[in-house]
Amino acid sequence: MSGKTLEDYVTTIPDFPKPGIMFRDITTIIQDPEGFKMAIDGLAKMLDGIEVDAIVGSESRGFIFGTPVAYKLGKGFVLARKKGKLPRETISESYALEYGTATLEMHKDSIKPGMKVAIIDDLVATGGTTLAIIKMIEKLGGTVVKIGFVLELAGFDAKNTILKDYSVESLLSYPDK
Repeated sequence: MSGKTLEDYVTTIPDFPKPGIMFRDITTIIQDPEGFKMAIDGLAKMLDGIEVDAIVGSESRGFIFGTPVAYKLGKGFVLARKKGKLPRETISESYALEYGTATLEMHKDSIKPGMKVAIIDDLVATGGTTLAIIKMIEKLGGTVVKIGFVLELAGFDAKNTILKDYSVESLLSYPDK
């Protein structure tokens, strides 16, 4: 190991996609074997001592981080995909975006009543995507026992507002939006 921290693998790009925004690029975590391992190990550690039946991740970066966590823990992985991408019967949930709405879907048989589920994703800002996933899990009878993120944009305060009723943790937190 090089002595680097996970934060060392995040690239900050000023004024992207517009002036005043500090874009936190996590692709530099994924492309480095040490950084990627740190992120996956850290996310899996969040689930130490918590009974979990399945991991859910959203398209597409939630797949990148959630799937190896599920593998590491010996659990199944459930896809939350964009509308129209899943082949079997689905449930859906729409959520607000900056300009309009989006819809995620999950297979109706992906979560069984009583299942304990962890949500793993790359980043939380407003929390809207995560809340849509929570609603689908709960409609299917599952219980969200933990939500883990690589990075949190704390300026949006999602942990204390929209996600306040859930156990939420992030490996890194930046104060901005």
